[in-house]
Amino acid sequence: MIFLIATINLEGIWEFQLDGEKQGFQKPLNDTIALPGTTSYARKGKRNQAAHEGSLTDEYEFEGWAWFSRTVDIPEEHASSNVMLYLERTRVTTVWIDGVELGTQNSLCAPHLYNVTGHLTKGVHTITIRVDNTNYPTKGGHMTSRDTQTNWNGITGRMELQFYGAAYLDDVRTFPNIADRSVTVKAKLIGASEGVLSVSAASVNSTSQHEAAMRTYPVSGGEFEFIYPLGEDALLWSEWAPNLYELKLELKQADAVTDVHESLLGLRQFKAEGGDFTINGAKTFLRGKHDGLIFPLTGFAPTTVEEWLEVLGTAKSFGINHYRFHTCCPPETAFEAADRLGIYMEPELPFWGTVTDETYENHNETEQQYLIQEGYRMLQAFANHPSFVMISLGNELWGSKERIDDILKGYKAYDNRPLYTQGSNNFQFVPVILEHEDFYCGVRFSRDRLIRGSYAMCDAPLGHVQTGPQGTMKDYDDAIIPQSLNSVDSVNKETDGGTIQIQYGTEAKTVKADAAEGELVPHIPVVSHEIGQFQTYPDFNEITKYTGPLKARNFEMFKQRLEEKGLDHLAEKYHISSGHLAVESYKEELEAAFRSKHLAGFQLLDLQDFSGQGTALVGVLDAFMDSKGLISAEEWRTFCSDAVLLARFPKYNYLAEERFEASVQLRYLRPESLSGFKLQWELKAGDSPLASGEAIASVSGSGEFLDICQIEFSMPSVSSMTKTSLHLRIAGTDIRKSYDLWIYPNHIEVDKSGVSLFEELTDEAAALLEQGERVVIMPKLNQLQNTIEGTYCVDFWCYPMFRSISESMNKPVPVGTMGLLIDHEHPLFKHFPSEMHSTEPWRQIVENSRSIILDGTDKELQPMVQTIDNFERNHKLGMVFECRVGNGSLLVCVLDAEQAGETVEGRQFLHSMFHYVRSDDFHPQANLELSKVRELLA
Repeated sequence: MIFLIATINLEGIWEFQLDGEKQGFQKPLNDTIALPGTTSYARKGKRNQAAHEGSLTDEYEFEGWAWFSRTVDIPEEHASSNVMLYLERTRVTTVWIDGVELGTQNSLCAPHLYNVTGHLTKGVHTITIRVDNTNYPTKGGHMTSRDTQTNWNGITGRMELQFYGAAYLDDVRTFPNIADRSVTVKAKLIGASEGVLSVSAASVNSTSQHEAAMRTYPVSGGEFEFIYPLGEDALLWSEWAPNLYELKLELKQADAVTDVHESLLGLRQFKAEGGDFTINGAKTFLRGKHDGLIFPLTGFAPTTVEEWLEVLGTAKSFGINHYRFHTCCPPETAFEAADRLGIYMEPELPFWGTVTDETYENHNETEQQYLIQEGYRMLQAFANHPSFVMISLGNELWGSKERIDDILKGYKAYDNRPLYTQGSNNFQFVPVILEHEDFYCGVRFSRDRLIRGSYAMCDAPLGHVQTGPQGTMKDYDDAIIPQSLNSVDSVNKETDGGTIQIQYGTEAKTVKADAAEGELVPHIPVVSHEIGQFQTYPDFNEITKYTGPLKARNFEMFKQRLEEKGLDHLAEKYHISSGHLAVESYKEELEAAFRSKHLAGFQLLDLQDFSGQGTALVGVLDAFMDSKGLISAEEWRTFCSDAVLLARFPKYNYLAEERFEASVQLRYLRPESLSGFKLQWELKAGDSPLASGEAIASVSGSGEFLDICQIEFSMPSVSSMTKTSLHLRIAGTDIRKSYDLWIYPNHIEVDKSGVSLFEELTDEAAALLEQGERVVIMPKLNQLQNTIEGTYCVDFWCYPMFRSISESMNKPVPVGTMGLLIDHEHPLFKHFPSEMHSTEPWRQIVENSRSIILDGTDKELQPMVQTIDNFERNHKLGMVFECRVGNGSLLVCVLDAEQAGETVEGRQFLHSMFHYVRSDDFHPQANLELSKVRELLA
């Protein structure tokens, strides 16, 4: 927004004083500070010696009052003007000019705008601002959370005095109309009974240039509106072509210009049509990410367009077209950057709790009214941006459905431009769809109707990515719209007298829960909430990147624990191996979403790491939005973009000459048609082609879900286990996909001959070892005490947080492991070639295994198959390990051979293991005393 008369920039050095005890303003102030900024970023106050395990640590954490004061010289030509003090982003502020208190404002999301007209006459004046980051009307969600941007104190973004003429414009709102290529402008004329507006618009951020004809409109004092035509050839805004206009409103009084308002305009219509989202009539699919305003170098959200272009541009390079802000709202420059990049934005009220009405004993009318008004402030400040397409009332809300719907009704009556949802994952196990919401965002429609691939143990049942068996057949269509409708399913088993126990933030909570009557079948678009949450082990090299006020003391604690266990030499391998498994898990999670015709989008948690809530390292990017080196943006886009090829097949492991069948589909979300395109497919082992083919198909435009063809062939004959890759590509485009498949030779036998095999360390086994013999022990899984259950998938979110929640809810604690670290060059794998990390041949093997806790054993005892533990426990876990015991050689494999042997991959592994034990390669280097072996196998 630009004002014709003038602005005075208030950035610079201010006098300053911290007032943690809230003693009040005391002259002289004892320090100075550069604004905009925060007290922590300026390293003011006492250095914080604490070390937070579950989040980053603010080295200069401060809560209380902070006083800021400076003088400003008002020139004579502005002395009689209308004046506003503009503070873009802050906390609870109170303002004085020359000692006169002018009021208090408390928006966490919108700018603070003080009318200081009459208080700034010609000459020097003192502006004093008190910022309080304690007395919020609400907890503030991720606007004030230690887990995200911290509860900072200060003022960020633009700080200025804005000078108006006697008459000026206020509350300018623009409503685009794509049908007739016009914009309806609604505004208020302040300080005059009438005036004349000159209106013009010129395109920007576009490959084509367009300029609308200038028009004039007489306007009356108070509220007014008019329709400004942009012309038949006006450019539309979308994710594919984010064309913008600079809209200029020039207010004249008696031919003298008294105000100028300039803003960005995007001509677009974002709608919910049946179960789909459309942009200007074309179907789109939301490829969203969660965002909690995590900025580790500053501890607060950036306020320049350039910074947000970099952040959002990185996400867009990974195929993201949508941002959901968890209980927070970014500053205006984020919306402007999204306008320019074509990203659909969804801010959320800063609330995570229960929406009550007057019938609730704990009803807080003051807090509720504050939150409702905060929503109106967000709409007034940011909803002109074309990227502002949707808004949510909060995260995982409970309470009065009637009150929530009434709030939605009020917002929609005020501003019908964005789409509205009651909240993100409201009512959890007992969801509802309310009359006035435009789309549904959740994780299930009942206890068993799941619409994402992973869940916490306290929210069980777990998802298909976690449990397997794995192929690429899974979609969520039947969960969204069941083929056979039952009455009320097993969700009622979770309720007890109208209450249900749920995860609430980082804790557990008991809430009222009314099960819906019958099955809930959506009639509006469905968005899958916070999908993924696949964790990687910390990269301790990241510690040095925290050069700002936030320090990674949690990482330092985790690193120290690993060192104390003598496992620090494995840290980088833990990170890489768990990370590759997490990437493969994300691939399946995202593809399942793209396979689902009834799903309108997803919100990923997350593309980047989440620094808080126990430290959830769930990204393929770190908290700085830098790559972890696990996958490139180009490769990620093969399963997360506006054109995704999908091969549907039931499994990854095949016998030689077994028939392979797959249906190939395309989820196409681009505006241009693909007529007569050629799909090319090829099965390769390394660089050697094994099978290939092609098919011709066409797609007319965005939103099509196309069945391209069936692939059918017999797997080649192989003499050894062979890793292959199925490659799909649409010729002449960037659309491609690949899948790893494994082929096994026929008639593989698990030959145990010549092997001294035991289920426990018997006297006979001990004697054989003493005699220098070779012994294999495969213990019964249910007879071992000192073990951890085998599970294929990486841990969900982070172990410490959900261990605590599960314990408080008296529910099973998560297994908490993070995949395998495989010594893949070891001769054990001569006939079972493996990567360093878990891959699909290991899934059923691991699910039928346990890992022995080997804490305290020598560094030389390095399991060939080691399970990676979480950073809280850091157990040394061995699924398969070997050692010298006396004169003999011992191999321990904690696997149910009978169950594993029912699969081709299990038989292949056992074949390789027993072959190794009989070979000359079996000569363990580490030594264990017999007594220690007895202890481990107890």
